[in-house]
Amino acid sequence: MRVAKENIEVKMEIPGAIIRQRTEFGDASGLGKISGEFFSLSAGVDTTPLFIGLEGNLCQSPHWGYVLSGQIQTTDSKGIQETVNTNDLFFWPAGHNVKVIEDAEIIMFSPQHEHTKVIDHMIEKTKA
Repeated sequence: MRVAKENIEVKMEIPGAIIRQRTEFGDASGLGKISGEFFSLSAGVDTTPLFIGLEGNLCQSPHWGYVLSGQIQTTDSKGIQETVNTNDLFFWPAGHNVKVIEDAEIIMFSPQHEHTKVIDHMIEKTKA
């Protein structure tokens, strides 16, 4: 799920402050501690080979985030693709691959336990 900033409802606007809120933006219940992550990614990066060996050969951690710059495409377990762009909020449920279309910088929040397992798996893949 992605949503552009201009499509997020303005809940409050006063001089010097605008508050936008998108409710029902993913569910974090039962996921424990969350990690904050900053990724700098180059165009062409494709996680597909790095996720081989994980369940379904896909990242098994959900992520909530914001695209500071760039463009990224995800593909889920059903083959559905979604593209996020600069200034988009996003939620990627568990079960996805990522391809960087344009150099990107993103901020993500992920369940610490699940995403650490995925990152450790990717590290091992780069050693092989």
